[in-house]
Amino acid sequence: MGKYKIAVIPGDGIGPEVTNGTRRVLDAVGKRFGHSFVFDEWLAGGIAIDATGEPLPPATVAGCRGSDAVLLGAVGGPQWDTLPGDKRPERALLGLRSALGLYANLRPAILHGPLAAASPLHPAISARGIDLVFVRELTGGIYFGSRGRRQGPHGTEAYDTELYSTMEIERIARTAFDLARQRRRHLTSVDKANVLESSRLWRETVIRVAADYPDVALDHLYVDNASMQLIRRPDAFDVLVASNLFGDILSDEAAMITGSIGMLPSASLGEPGTPGMYEPVHGSAPDIAGQDLANPLATILSGALMLKLSFGLAKEAAAVEKAVQAVLEAGYRTGDIMEQAEHAARQKAVGTQAMSDLVVAALA
Repeated sequence: MGKYKIAVIPGDGIGPEVTNGTRRVLDAVGKRFGHSFVFDEWLAGGIAIDATGEPLPPATVAGCRGSDAVLLGAVGGPQWDTLPGDKRPERALLGLRSALGLYANLRPAILHGPLAAASPLHPAISARGIDLVFVRELTGGIYFGSRGRRQGPHGTEAYDTELYSTMEIERIARTAFDLARQRRRHLTSVDKANVLESSRLWRETVIRVAADYPDVALDHLYVDNASMQLIRRPDAFDVLVASNLFGDILSDEAAMITGSIGMLPSASLGEPGTPGMYEPVHGSAPDIAGQDLANPLATILSGALMLKLSFGLAKEAAAVEKAVQAVLEAGYRTGDIMEQAEHAARQKAVGTQAMSDLVVAALA
């Protein structure tokens, strides 16, 4: 029996709706397995800007550091789009990752059997199944490199710098190799080594680290080819490791081929003993906020990752995943995962709260 302290950052848009559903699911897990989850709410993103003038108040950073794990909804919205780059809601994400030392982002992409028809892929491809994990480097690369504007021969120029050290590449590579060892022992490294010097160092370092993992098969793909192969043969992938920028883009592609970005969880991890951060891959979706239309399953499945990776509760995590699968098999769907009209008879449309309640009921 354990007691766990979770920092909750509901954020903006649909964030409060999906994090509330996940809290109810975690409470149900606690009731069933005898654990206690204590939730402390903190501000970050647009709502924090409105309240404090900053996207990431120092109190939020302190609260997250003092927790066992962090549950994040989503941040951002059009009302903050005109703010300077360092004051936008999204800076809260970069700030949290940096402050907590979260250098590895794990994004599983699984095509659940009941949602096969929701995948935009040809049925002959989706029938082969999709079960892969992206390992995205999270605190380096172009998102954290020097940036600015200057006057050039053709007027104003803007620049962002891609920079990686050997240490940063090695630690994310080891995270990916370790994960591959727990799965099907196949790692694909994504880069652009034919053009970028940072990618050449990336590939050299991954190859060097591979010598310590002779039991894991390693291959390499240029990012443009990887984007094509994810559509053509997604079943050929097990674990993929990529830079911050490439991992950001490709993992969203993986999200869509599995049926909906509303189904994909993620975990951001640092060194052992530091709190991990768990969030859905999707954004704040301000166009549907407050309308009970959002899919809470990505955030609920992020909660399952929290149980497994931060708390070591593998049995409890499996129970949540099984509950989600049971709800999908029973035909319940939020709008984003509804199938074509000819299949509508076997589906039951539900909203955010009802979908969360169904998972809670399945857990009981």
